[in-house]
Amino acid sequence: MNDEVVQSLNSLRVLSVDMISMANSGHPGIALSAAPIIYSLFAYHLRFNPNDPNWINRDRFVMSAGHGSALLYATLFMAGYDISIDDLVSFRRINSKTPGYPQYGVTPGVEITAGGPGEGFANAVGMAIAEKYLSAVFTENLPKQKLLNYKVFSLISDTDLMEGVFQEAASLAGTLGLDNLVVLYDSCGVTFDGLLSNVNRESVIRKFIDMGWEVDFVSEGNDTREIDKALERAKVNKKPTLIEVQTVLGRGSLNEGKNLIYAKPLSKEDVANVRQRYNVTTNVMEISEKSVNTFRRIIANRMGGTYEAWKKEYDQIKATTVNPELKKIINFLETKDIAIDFSSSNFKIQNDYSEELRESNSKIMNIVSDRTKFFVGGSADLASACHTALYKEIFFSNKYANGKNISFGNRERAMGAILNGISMSGLRTFGSTYLAFADNLKAEIRMSAMMKLPVTYIFSHDSVAIGQDGPAFQPVEQLTMLRSIPNLVVLRPADINEVIGSWDFIVNNSRPVALVLANGDAHIMAGTNGLNVKLGGYVVKKETQRLDAVLVSTGIDFMTTYLISEELRSKGFDLRVVSMPSMELFFEQPLEYRESVIPSNAKVFTIEAGSTLGWYKVASKGCAIGIDDFGSSGFKNDVLMKVGFDYESILKKIEDKLKGN
Repeated sequence: MNDEVVQSLNSLRVLSVDMISMANSGHPGIALSAAPIIYSLFAYHLRFNPNDPNWINRDRFVMSAGHGSALLYATLFMAGYDISIDDLVSFRRINSKTPGYPQYGVTPGVEITAGGPGEGFANAVGMAIAEKYLSAVFTENLPKQKLLNYKVFSLISDTDLMEGVFQEAASLAGTLGLDNLVVLYDSCGVTFDGLLSNVNRESVIRKFIDMGWEVDFVSEGNDTREIDKALERAKVNKKPTLIEVQTVLGRGSLNEGKNLIYAKPLSKEDVANVRQRYNVTTNVMEISEKSVNTFRRIIANRMGGTYEAWKKEYDQIKATTVNPELKKIINFLETKDIAIDFSSSNFKIQNDYSEELRESNSKIMNIVSDRTKFFVGGSADLASACHTALYKEIFFSNKYANGKNISFGNRERAMGAILNGISMSGLRTFGSTYLAFADNLKAEIRMSAMMKLPVTYIFSHDSVAIGQDGPAFQPVEQLTMLRSIPNLVVLRPADINEVIGSWDFIVNNSRPVALVLANGDAHIMAGTNGLNVKLGGYVVKKETQRLDAVLVSTGIDFMTTYLISEELRSKGFDLRVVSMPSMELFFEQPLEYRESVIPSNAKVFTIEAGSTLGWYKVASKGCAIGIDDFGSSGFKNDVLMKVGFDYESILKKIEDKLKGN
């Protein structure tokens, strides 16, 4: 590096440290050690245009080591994104462009919200899959196209490597041969609590080679020339590439190499020491114009007319193509419009229809798939059990990148994080597993909800009624857990009408959804209506004269509730029956509508084969009927009787309450 570049790099380091000191919060260690990595990437390799941060063919960069946010924000500022010094001064303050960890939609240049360790890396795997798929679909309609061929880069740390989600995603990325994925590993050997060797001594290089990756090694993390060479090699590799860069945590600090500097702002004495060590003489939160211009000039010289040439070709094809499929793809890339017409009103189902809900769901989601190219997903090794394969489609692979089915293997966490990454491209995604395993990907569902990504999580085997597999596979608390996640819509349809209505909502909204399905036969009950699913809850059967009580139920339990209402009516009780496929959507409706469905002065029973915890905002006191203990291994009816959720037990509980017992 020449002196100007050295000074520019050192200014980036010090600016990042200043941000952390101003906030009195943050992680200075990575800001000092990983600055040469991120500087080399942005200056010499990453394709981007700060004036068009959403450029379709930009390379994606994911800061999986999210604790390095100060370094990222300072880099984006120096690169010319719409971030000011004042924004950097506001680091970690409320409503700023520079939150503590990177957040999607808040900071220009930030591609995804940083979750826990390993999450960002797994998101990057999803982004790489999305590029492969979209590029293949584009090429089908425009042979030899070079308009969509971006790469995905990610910076990871030692803590990322130890997380299960990282291991799951790395294994799948190697299996799929994602050669458009390059990962830079800030290998400092220090974690929050101490030396990495205290908790992890595996050979990262051997492990990644075994997983099907190319691996490179840079022994001096301060040598941008060696980092540059490794990145050049990575860009032409035929496999995903891991570049291990050996660094010193907090390089230049009085506490370099110690965990003391991992997540604690530097002392005033140490800040002065760092400024002297790196020969930076500007005031706090100031950076020389020369250092910024040096960085921007390198980027401008490298990018040259790349963006303009791309845009010229793209605009020409957009203006001249007569291919309707290519027009749809271009429209999708610009608007994320999946171009599908789907409405519950277009389906007419016979009143005597009976079928397993997971099979009904399979039929409807395959109809969705047939109508759009922009719908992909898969299962965590349970597609045959959840019935979630797209039957007319091939499986995604390095050879067949246009495959819409993704085999995630038994990797629930990676599945969720990868789906989030794919969704960032605008593709509609789904993933499936058993409801009891929703706990395994809670963190990933939470990130979908936080970013409001239209990921659909399909959960089958939704109650203790699955029987003989036993309590470990019988969900009890999972529905309550899912409903507790802000922004997530939980849909538990009662029959095929409501399955259709669920997909009507999914297709015509851009919200994360948990679609919960039984694996038992569901008969259509007179009065169910797919068009009403978007309301969350609706009246299926009204009382005839007086209102003795309202029975509210969901999913396959609604069939039992409906039949119980008929028996109770024969005994003289006048009941209203309400289906509530989504508690969240119901409580989003105006109070007037909710009151028309469930009057505030009515006695209300809720019936659902799961925890009663969340139902007390609907049910009258003591009238939430559910399962508040774990199940048991045995035949379906025996298990339901043991937990008090068989037909006779539910009937007796309701009848006793109505009689005042």
